[in-house]
Amino acid sequence: MPLDVKICGLKTPEAVAAALAGGASHIGFIFFPKSPRYVTAEVAGELRKAAIGKAKAVAVTVDAGDDVLDAIVAAMQPDMLQLHGSETPERVAAVKNRYGLPVMKVFSVREAADLDAVGVFRGVADRFMFDAKPPAGSELPGGNGIPFDWHALAGLDRNVDYLLSGGLNAANIGEALRLTNPPGIDISSGVESAPGVKDVAMIEGFFSAVRAAETSRAA
Repeated sequence: MPLDVKICGLKTPEAVAAALAGGASHIGFIFFPKSPRYVTAEVAGELRKAAIGKAKAVAVTVDAGDDVLDAIVAAMQPDMLQLHGSETPERVAAVKNRYGLPVMKVFSVREAADLDAVGVFRGVADRFMFDAKPPAGSELPGGNGIPFDWHALAGLDRNVDYLLSGGLNAANIGEALRLTNPPGIDISSGVESAPGVKDVAMIEGFFSAVRAAETSRAA
């Protein structure tokens, strides 16, 4: 199966265009006000129009209530919801039932034991994302530009459908793919010239590195 690539934290038409031109399967929009990648649902709704028929638009939230999700879904019309907070399996099921949308649940990983939490979400969440645990004092659950030890995924059930995230960039994506062979990857700060500022050249460079890594693996 082809590798899914999600470019997250998009804020401008130029960045969306670069992600789509590179072949992104998913584009993500952040609805966490403390993030430098935050956008309003109305802005995301306009930006996501370019992806219709090309890539899935993902709404990323952190412990959002129904009122917040109602507004996001109404204005943006996402293809998928990404829950990046402390949501329980019951909350994930309730969100899926309320909106009729697939849900991706994010887990913060530092060591293999952190993956034990995935079990109760299997059959509830449609997909998972494994991101690095934020550094001490960080207010951001993701987008901190740090990787975790990818060897932690060595014992993961290969039937688990997930995106690898956390500190990925053009320089390390080859090693990340070699060690984990994930179904998909997610990048945000790794294609930014400053926090929240996507760099078109860096997006293009990342996709070039991904293609080179995939060619190498196939060989």
